[in-house]
Amino acid sequence: MFEYIIVSIIPIIIIIVITYGILKGVHVYECFVEGAKEGLLICYKIFPYLLAMLVGVGVLRESKALDYFINFINPVVKLIGLPPEVVPLVLIKPLSGSGALGIYAEILKKYGADTYIGMVSSIIMGSTETIFYTLTVYYGAVKIKKIRHSLWAAVLADLTAIITALVVAKFINSL
Repeated sequence: MFEYIIVSIIPIIIIIVITYGILKGVHVYECFVEGAKEGLLICYKIFPYLLAMLVGVGVLRESKALDYFINFINPVVKLIGLPPEVVPLVLIKPLSGSGALGIYAEILKKYGADTYIGMVSSIIMGSTETIFYTLTVYYGAVKIKKIRHSLWAAVLADLTAIITALVVAKFINSL
């Protein structure tokens, strides 16, 4: 019985919303069509920013510039205790969620989820944000140009999440 409710939860919610709207005298179909129009308009406004971000990430990944940068910062990374294998994830995650997911899958496949590298990667994937993607899409949609405070707050939050990932994974690994 419970399985049937779980499978049909979304249709149940839709029926409840429609029924509530009808009872309140709202023209549900017209409101839906108007909302769909607004959604398409937002997609139209966001698309150039999204395309620019996706092309930039693709160029960065295919040009091997990321590999050169990782080799360059390797001494600093080792100093703070971040495994060099996790650096591509840390660098790509603020730019692209799907790119980070691909790197994360490779890390788990190669090292496993219960290793220190796997734990750090898992915590980073769960606690960091696709900063530049999010800022580009949302601020681009409402035409906000000055994002400096939001950007610095988001970068600081990601750095905090990475440091926390190192500490938590080290603690779990020591148990």
